Amino acid sequence: MAAVLQNPKLMDEIKAFLDRDGLILGVCNGFQALVKSGLLPYGEIGNVHENSPTLTFNKIGRHISQIVKTKIVTNNSPWLSSFEIGETFDIPVSHGEGRFYASDEVLKQLFENGQIATQYVDFDLEATNEFRFNPNGSSFAIEGIISPDGRIFGKMGHSERYSKDTFKNIDGNKNQNLIIKWNKIL
Repeated sequence: MAAVLQNPKLMDEIKAFLDRDGLILGVCNGFQALVKSGLLPYGEIGNVHENSPTLTFNKIGRHISQIVKTKIVTNNSPWLSSFEIGETFDIPVSHGEGRFYASDEVLKQLFENGQIATQYVDFDLEATNEFRFNPNGSSFAIEGIISPDGRIFGKMGHSERYSKDTFKNIDGNKNQNLIIKWNKIL
Protein backbone atom coordinates (compact mmCIF):
# COMPACT_ATOMS: atom_id res chain seq x y z
CA MET A 1 0.00 0.00 0.00
CA ALA A 2 2.85 2.42 0.78
CA ALA A 3 4.17 1.85 -2.76
CA VAL A 4 0.88 3.13 -4.16
CA LEU A 5 1.39 6.35 -2.24
CA GLN A 6 4.73 6.78 -4.03
CA ASN A 7 3.02 7.23 -7.42
CA PRO A 8 3.97 10.78 -8.53
CA LYS A 9 0.42 11.71 -9.55
CA LEU A 10 -1.00 10.45 -6.28
CA MET A 11 1.76 12.19 -4.33
CA ASP A 12 0.85 15.49 -6.01
CA GLU A 13 -2.84 14.98 -5.23
CA ILE A 14 -2.14 14.15 -1.58
CA LYS A 15 0.06 17.24 -1.25
CA ALA A 16 -2.67 19.41 -2.82
CA PHE A 17 -5.26 17.82 -0.51
CA LEU A 18 -3.16 18.60 2.56
CA ASP A 19 -2.52 22.13 1.27
CA ARG A 20 -6.33 22.57 1.30
CA ASP A 21 -6.38 21.56 5.00
CA GLY A 22 -7.44 18.00 4.19
CA LEU A 23 -7.42 15.37 6.92
CA ILE A 24 -6.06 11.83 6.62
CA LEU A 25 -6.79 8.84 8.85
CA GLY A 26 -5.02 5.48 8.57
CA VAL A 27 -6.09 2.46 10.61
CA CYS A 28 -4.00 -0.74 10.83
CA ASN A 29 -2.65 -1.31 7.29
CA GLY A 30 -3.49 2.31 6.52
CA PHE A 31 -1.33 3.35 9.48
CA GLN A 32 1.47 1.19 8.10
CA ALA A 33 1.20 2.91 4.71
CA LEU A 34 1.23 6.37 6.29
CA VAL A 35 4.37 5.55 8.28
CA LYS A 36 6.20 3.83 5.42
CA SER A 37 5.38 6.73 3.06
CA GLY A 38 6.59 9.43 5.47
CA LEU A 39 3.17 11.05 5.90
CA LEU A 40 3.61 9.96 9.49
CA PRO A 41 5.36 11.25 11.46
CA TYR A 42 6.63 13.95 9.07
CA GLY A 43 3.44 15.17 7.38
CA GLU A 44 4.78 14.72 3.85
CA ILE A 45 5.34 11.85 1.45
CA GLY A 46 8.86 10.70 0.68
CA ASN A 47 10.60 12.08 3.73
CA VAL A 48 11.72 8.59 4.80
CA HIS A 49 15.26 7.70 5.83
CA GLU A 50 17.06 4.94 7.71
CA ASN A 51 16.14 6.45 11.10
CA SER A 52 12.44 6.82 10.28
CA PRO A 53 9.95 4.95 12.47
CA THR A 54 8.35 1.81 11.12
CA LEU A 55 5.67 -0.73 11.83
CA THR A 56 7.06 -4.23 11.93
CA PHE A 57 6.26 -7.79 13.00
CA ASN A 58 4.70 -8.30 16.40
CA LYS A 59 7.29 -9.35 18.99
CA ILE A 60 5.49 -12.67 19.50
CA GLY A 61 6.00 -13.49 15.81
CA ARG A 62 2.35 -14.16 14.98
CA HIS A 63 -0.95 -12.48 14.25
CA ILE A 64 -2.88 -11.15 17.24
CA SER A 65 -6.58 -10.48 17.50
CA GLN A 66 -8.00 -9.18 20.76
CA ILE A 67 -9.50 -6.20 22.56
CA VAL A 68 -6.97 -3.73 23.99
CA LYS A 69 -7.32 -0.69 26.21
CA THR A 70 -5.88 2.50 24.74
CA LYS A 71 -5.52 5.97 26.22
CA ILE A 72 -5.71 9.36 24.52
CA VAL A 73 -2.34 11.05 25.09
CA THR A 74 -3.00 14.21 23.08
CA ASN A 75 -6.07 15.81 21.61
CA ASN A 76 -4.07 18.27 19.51
CA SER A 77 -5.62 16.93 16.33
CA PRO A 78 -8.96 17.38 14.61
CA TRP A 79 -9.34 13.60 14.83
CA LEU A 80 -8.99 13.68 18.62
CA SER A 81 -10.28 17.11 19.57
CA SER A 82 -13.54 15.77 21.01
CA PHE A 83 -11.71 13.54 23.51
CA GLU A 84 -10.23 14.32 26.90
CA ILE A 85 -6.55 13.56 27.48
CA GLY A 86 -6.48 10.39 29.57
CA GLU A 87 -9.78 9.07 28.19
CA THR A 88 -9.60 5.33 27.50
CA PHE A 89 -11.19 3.01 24.97
CA ASP A 90 -11.44 -0.76 24.65
CA ILE A 91 -10.99 -1.48 20.95
CA PRO A 92 -10.16 -4.46 18.73
CA VAL A 93 -6.76 -5.03 17.19
CA SER A 94 -6.02 -7.61 14.53
CA HIS A 95 -2.61 -7.65 12.86
CA GLY A 96 0.67 -9.47 12.39
CA GLU A 97 2.79 -6.38 11.76
CA GLY A 98 1.58 -3.79 14.24
CA ARG A 99 4.61 -3.10 16.39
CA PHE A 100 5.53 0.59 16.23
CA TYR A 101 9.30 0.90 16.40
CA ALA A 102 11.62 3.91 16.30
CA SER A 103 15.07 4.82 17.59
CA ASP A 104 15.37 6.44 21.00
CA GLU A 105 16.21 9.75 19.30
CA VAL A 106 13.10 9.67 17.11
CA LEU A 107 10.89 8.56 20.01
CA LYS A 108 12.18 11.45 22.13
CA GLN A 109 11.37 13.88 19.32
CA LEU A 110 7.86 12.44 18.85
CA PHE A 111 7.17 12.84 22.57
CA GLU A 112 8.61 16.38 22.63
CA ASN A 113 6.50 17.35 19.59
CA GLY A 114 3.33 15.94 21.17
CA GLN A 115 2.90 13.48 18.29
CA ILE A 116 2.21 10.41 20.41
CA ALA A 117 -1.57 10.26 20.16
CA THR A 118 -2.60 7.00 21.82
CA GLN A 119 -0.95 4.30 23.90
CA TYR A 120 -1.79 0.79 25.06
CA VAL A 121 -2.45 0.84 28.80
CA ASP A 122 -2.86 -1.63 31.66
CA PHE A 123 -5.56 -1.87 34.34
CA ASP A 124 -4.04 1.15 36.13
CA LEU A 125 -4.22 3.11 32.84
CA GLU A 126 -0.44 3.28 32.60
CA ALA A 127 1.40 2.75 29.31
CA THR A 128 3.05 -0.65 29.40
CA ASN A 129 5.12 -3.09 27.41
CA GLU A 130 3.47 -6.06 29.14
CA PHE A 131 2.29 -8.45 26.42
CA ARG A 132 -1.34 -8.86 27.48
CA PHE A 133 -1.87 -5.09 27.24
CA ASN A 134 0.58 -4.22 24.44
CA PRO A 135 0.29 -7.42 22.38
CA ASN A 136 2.51 -6.35 19.49
CA GLY A 137 5.34 -4.95 21.66
CA SER A 138 5.21 -1.37 20.37
CA SER A 139 7.90 0.98 21.68
CA PHE A 140 6.58 2.96 24.65
CA ALA A 141 3.22 1.24 24.11
CA ILE A 142 2.50 3.51 21.12
CA GLU A 143 -0.80 2.65 19.42
CA GLY A 144 -1.15 5.81 17.30
CA ILE A 145 0.66 8.98 16.26
CA ILE A 146 -0.19 12.25 14.55
CA SER A 147 1.63 14.49 12.08
CA PRO A 148 3.22 17.70 13.42
CA ASP A 149 0.06 19.69 12.55
CA GLY A 150 -2.29 16.93 13.77
CA ARG A 151 -4.17 16.60 10.49
CA ILE A 152 -2.82 13.12 9.78
CA PHE A 153 -3.62 10.43 12.34
CA GLY A 154 -2.60 6.79 12.22
CA LYS A 155 -3.45 4.04 14.69
CA MET A 156 -3.45 0.26 14.89
CA GLY A 157 -6.73 -0.31 16.75
CA HIS A 158 -9.91 -0.77 14.73
CA SER A 159 -12.21 1.86 16.22
CA GLU A 160 -14.42 1.50 13.15
CA ARG A 161 -15.32 -2.10 14.03
CA TYR A 162 -17.54 -1.03 16.90
CA SER A 163 -21.28 -0.73 16.50
CA LYS A 164 -24.08 -0.62 19.05
CA ASP A 165 -24.61 -4.38 19.00
CA THR A 166 -21.01 -5.60 18.94
CA PHE A 167 -18.76 -6.63 21.83
CA LYS A 168 -21.74 -6.76 24.21
CA ASN A 169 -19.99 -9.22 26.51
CA ILE A 170 -16.91 -7.01 26.91
CA ASP A 171 -16.84 -4.28 29.54
CA GLY A 172 -15.36 -0.89 28.78
CA ASN A 173 -15.74 2.17 26.62
CA LYS A 174 -15.80 0.77 23.09
CA ASN A 175 -17.22 3.69 21.12
CA GLN A 176 -14.15 5.63 19.98
CA ASN A 177 -16.09 7.67 17.46
CA LEU A 178 -13.51 9.80 15.66
CA ILE A 179 -15.82 12.76 15.10
CA ILE A 180 -13.97 15.70 13.64
CA LYS A 181 -14.28 19.15 15.14
CA TRP A 182 -11.90 21.24 13.07
CA ASN A 183 -11.66 24.91 13.98
CA LYS A 184 -9.28 26.48 11.52
CA ILE A 185 -7.50 29.56 12.80
CA LEU A 186 -7.41 32.18 10.06
